[in-house]
Amino acid sequence: MPRAKKAIVGSRKTVSALSVPVYSLAGRASGTLALPKEIFGVKVNKKLLAQAVRVYSTNQKHLPGSTKTRGEVEGSTAKIYRQKGTGRARHGAVRAPIFIGGGITFGPKPRKIRLSLPQKMKKAALFSSFASKAEDKKILALSGLEKASGKTKEIALWLDKVKVGNALIMIGEKNENAVRAFRNIPNVSIMPVNLVNAYEILKHNFLIITKEAVEKLSI
Repeated sequence: MPRAKKAIVGSRKTVSALSVPVYSLAGRASGTLALPKEIFGVKVNKKLLAQAVRVYSTNQKHLPGSTKTRGEVEGSTAKIYRQKGTGRARHGAVRAPIFIGGGITFGPKPRKIRLSLPQKMKKAALFSSFASKAEDKKILALSGLEKASGKTKEIALWLDKVKVGNALIMIGEKNENAVRAFRNIPNVSIMPVNLVNAYEILKHNFLIITKEAVEKLSI
């Protein structure tokens, strides 16, 4: 008998860990939303998350710095003085890097750095980021978002009621009214589930999801 009781308690803990509170647009609690264990209950791989964040943030960089080589600076290409007989070192054009105003040797040029992550690792990092938020109890669910008026005031009031300041809202598919309502609120982002990545999830303190988004994740 004691063993059976212990097993029941353990199962309840598992369910509560993978269930999140649901709030309506009015800011009222309206039940809970069960999260799929195979997505939100995986073991958090911190090394993989760090790698995914590094790859994503590096790929956002653009290095525009540019310098001119000796072939690009203005100036004569004629030899500045004769090769021998002057007692000075031999030199060519005044555009040589050794002279002030000459070209730059091995200077920076505009470039983009691109790192890649295998598809399986991307998926694993995404699931690990979901699990990380679930462990920290930083996930909320929002219902009725499709009825949003598109006014920022409505959403700002909702965020204030649920006491969330920095959040990523994950929706099933793009909703123009919802995007219009959220885009003017600082530290809050909204994106469809197919564009969400580990970096964006970890960047925000809270993850707010809709039932439609969870259903699309489970497909």
